[in-house]
Amino acid sequence: MAGARRLGAAWIERIYPPVCLLCGAPGHEGMDLCGPCAAELPRPSGPCPRCGLPLMGDASHLCGHCLSHPPAFDRTWAALTYVWPVDDLVGRFKFQGRLNQGRLLGELMARELGPRVTRPDCVIPVPLHAHRLRERGFNQALELARPLSRALNCPLEILAVRRVRATPPQQTLSAKHRQRNLRGAFHVAEGFAPAHVALVDDVMTTGSTLDELAGVLKTRGVQRVDVWVLARVPDPARGHPEPDNPVQSRQTPPPRTSCCSKRP
Repeated sequence: MAGARRLGAAWIERIYPPVCLLCGAPGHEGMDLCGPCAAELPRPSGPCPRCGLPLMGDASHLCGHCLSHPPAFDRTWAALTYVWPVDDLVGRFKFQGRLNQGRLLGELMARELGPRVTRPDCVIPVPLHAHRLRERGFNQALELARPLSRALNCPLEILAVRRVRATPPQQTLSAKHRQRNLRGAFHVAEGFAPAHVALVDDVMTTGSTLDELAGVLKTRGVQRVDVWVLARVPDPARGHPEPDNPVQSRQTPPPRTSCCSKRP
């Protein structure tokens, strides 16, 4: 089955060769991203191991907030930093339904995190409420979790955790109100209690959604909860909220010296 999938992917790549979604150059290693643009993507530097927030000093130590108010999850891994052009790609994927951009982001996430994370008992994409799922047509966390699940040969669990209460979008709320907004939002199936799970989401701002879900899982008996996100907002306190539309996600791009600056 895996061989047939690889053969099919090879034929598709020959007929429709990958093209960089950022600059239009030929894609690299089967991705819709060229080598120079991939190398320039913003990546976290020296993050807090618990919440993924960038630190100025030794990344082996927890940040002050995690020391004083530890979240329910145990470890955070972020593939990228939520600034341009990552925010633009995420916005178009989520709010314009451009699944080709989601495929690229899932591949990037698998390549960045696959070699670094500890394999859990299962991977759980953060669920959407049924109303939001009907509205959007897909769950962006699930689309990102699939490549990770395949890369790690790890079960993908999509039935044990449900979002049972519709909540206002988190990006419209302050950090204080985000946690309150999520109380009672998630339900975990009776008897579901693997020792180690990984939660997958697209963007981590304050971490309140992941904290609430991790807390519910631990009350059910899960011992360790890791968080895997595509992108971490570098400083939630300084106004980098996740956008609610792709236009808001587009920041002014910085000057570029790679091939990306030479093509429209």
